Amino acid sequence: MNILHVCANPKPTEEAISKQLASAFFGKLIELKPEVELINVDLYDEKPPFFSYELYKRVWYPVFNSEYAPNKAEEMSTNYADAQIEKFNDADILVLTMPMWNYSVPAIMKAWIDQVLLPGKTFSINKEEGINGLHKIKRIVLLVSSGAAYKEDDDRDALSRQVRHAFEFVGINEIDVVWAEGQNPMFFDNTEESKSFAIEAAIEAAEDIAEMEI
Repeated sequence: MNILHVCANPKPTEEAISKQLASAFFGKLIELKPEVELINVDLYDEKPPFFSYELYKRVWYPVFNSEYAPNKAEEMSTNYADAQIEKFNDADILVLTMPMWNYSVPAIMKAWIDQVLLPGKTFSINKEEGINGLHKIKRIVLLVSSGAAYKEDDDRDALSRQVRHAFEFVGINEIDVVWAEGQNPMFFDNTEESKSFAIEAAIEAAEDIAEMEI
């Protein structure tokens, strides 16, 4: 089983609740399945560039014109993407660790997603066959923390919706969400209880992943 873990939290683990969820998740998973191959990507160490016009031309122009010949700048625009996509396409499971910022994913995570979900790289697209994934990822585990608490299907939650729709687009439909919510002590008196509940949920998610036949 190959797992790609992508983390978008600049804080040290003792201050980063989403990272604490990840520690609990991987601690249990490796205990149950020590042969797991784990690749960690810390986006604050491997910072993605923003999606550029050169990258757009490199990956999308050939979709509309099979004879399109990218120039050198366009070819070079995929350097970061290609390195990340190699890890992505080798993975069976994708784990995303992040806090909710301003109701959504951190910008650095969105930039990484934009670098990875590219036509001809992680999915194919054409009029006859539609959209098909070129990866082998079977499941995503989303480890999230937030200061506030949100009800299910809360309109303010752009984070889980964006992740779900982005990856469903490339054929990944199984997404487990583990959420440590209500972590702002200014407004919530039970932050530790909520965190403990989320850590238990992360451990349960790891147990589920360990049982997968891959």
